[in-house]
Amino acid sequence: QVQLVESGGGSVQAKGSLRLSCAASGYTLNKYCMAWFRQAPGKEREGVAAIDRAGSTTYSDSVKGRFTISKDNAKNTLFLQMNSLTPEDTAMYYCAAHPGCGGAYLTRSLYSVWGQGTQVTVSS
Repeated sequence: QVQLVESGGGSVQAKGSLRLSCAASGYTLNKYCMAWFRQAPGKEREGVAAIDRAGSTTYSDSVKGRFTISKDNAKNTLFLQMNSLTPEDTAMYYCAAHPGCGGAYLTRSLYSVWGQGTQVTVSS
């Protein structure tokens, strides 16, 4: 059974950093495209960063230059390094897997496997 478990969320002050992790089990990470999404209260879930099997990445405009998505295939783990955080980054963060893996897309409907989420709260 394919499973994703996020960790690393927490509370941080503005301009701080956090590193999220997503441990995958039941499949080999490098056979899927992976992504991070986030959802703030009252808002739609939005794509933040994606990475394909070859390591090509895509970022939303709101996080470009501040967030970095990466993966460790040996550890079957996806990461999201978040720097220069602002209160607007406050949300539940989810990792997701796309078995078809056509590319590093941020389209929510492509992703069929989701983790339970980890909360990130940034205070001013």
